Amino acid sequence: MLRLTWVQPEDLLGHELRQAALDGREPSAIAARWRAAGGPDAPLRAGASPEPASRYLRLLAEDLLDELADLPSRLADSEPTDLPRIKALCPNWPARPAADLRAAEAAPTKPARLEAAWLGRAVGCLLGKPVEKLPLTGIRELAKTTGNWPLNSYFTARGVPDDLLTAYPWNRRSAPTSLAENIDGMPEDDDLNYPLLNLLLLQRHGAHFTTHDVAQLWLDELPAGRTFTAERIAYRNLLTGLEPPRTARHRNPFREWIGALIRADIHGWTHPADPAAAAEQAHRDATLSHTANGVYAAMFTAAVIATAATGSPDVHTCLRTGLTVVPPASRLARAVRHAVRLAESHEDFDTVVDQLHTAHGRTHHWVHAVPNTALIAAALTHADGDFTGSICRAVSGGWDTDSNGATAGGIAGLLAGGPGALPERWTAPLKNRLSTTVGDFNGIGFDTLAHLTHELTSLEAPRP
Repeated sequence: MLRLTWVQPEDLLGHELRQAALDGREPSAIAARWRAAGGPDAPLRAGASPEPASRYLRLLAEDLLDELADLPSRLADSEPTDLPRIKALCPNWPARPAADLRAAEAAPTKPARLEAAWLGRAVGCLLGKPVEKLPLTGIRELAKTTGNWPLNSYFTARGVPDDLLTAYPWNRRSAPTSLAENIDGMPEDDDLNYPLLNLLLLQRHGAHFTTHDVAQLWLDELPAGRTFTAERIAYRNLLTGLEPPRTARHRNPFREWIGALIRADIHGWTHPADPAAAAEQAHRDATLSHTANGVYAAMFTAAVIATAATGSPDVHTCLRTGLTVVPPASRLARAVRHAVRLAESHEDFDTVVDQLHTAHGRTHHWVHAVPNTALIAAALTHADGDFTGSICRAVSGGWDTDSNGATAGGIAGLLAGGPGALPERWTAPLKNRLSTTVGDFNGIGFDTLAHLTHELTSLEAPRP
């Protein structure tokens, strides 16, 4: 029997109860009603329920989701989603550079640098794919048993004992295409699909696209089965007639997860030396499916990348600039600052990771934007922006391994300056070929993607 995941009310309620506790609402009374009716105590994993809930439990879940949405939040003032209020809370919001200065600083962002960014994103994603969803202990044991710890190359199943693979099985969808012995080009992944979609977005609508333009593009070009968590809920909401920004809020407990962050790269790539414009563009994209910290993660990433795209600053300057577009009292800003301090204070990155997991592991889902953004910042800081060091630290830290590897790889690749600066052992297995179901991009080369992206750099389309 086909059972759709990430959309059933009884699956969503547990996640929404957890989200409510994080974002300053008081869900205990609603949680008690749910338990009394026979609802599960903890959030369900996708597809974990062996059969659909009873009609009564499903209807109750729908009602309780709506009641939870109406609860007031004590964090509402410090964690807004609308852009004017975000900017009002950011005392160091970056100034827009003058046109001549922006043009001068954008000059280093040539196709070679963008090709390294695309390749870096793909390599980091590919490194993390086999161990996605595995606990930190499993990632470490699988790597150690093959002599790959500290992590320094793609994962392999060669030499891994059967009992260890039984305890920590590879990601079943990814292992056939992402273990070292199986890599043959870059397989499809949502971490690469969304940059492709945003390439189409800018080609069709220019830099002044609207959130409604993003929604229409998804309906036109994004297969529904390639969406997950917040994006799947937003997609469903579009199909039922809801419009942005309600698509991000209606029965969407994943609205502060990592999905908007993985869509942010091209907003930074196309606005070198203009982190404010990159962040504002990322905001328009993100608010289709996310709110508050989920949006901040995308804005932070876009601003970091826009700063890195100039080719001149170090990674630490880029990260500091990224924080200027995030409300400083927000959970995401606090987590990133804490992660950077840890990375600066400890020589052993495992110690940094262990402390991050202590701080966030029990309270946040492994796909939530707050711990994952913190881990990305820690990895880049500890590696000083080095490509191999950044992707290996990001993946070895666990949680959303392929997304974290992708974002760290894209930033570190951009800073490296060109594809020749990336070790061939990482890039050669990709064979300059990307698989996707988005648009007409299937089989495209990363060099071609770099040229297409370069054509959009600092694109200033006329306002509609």
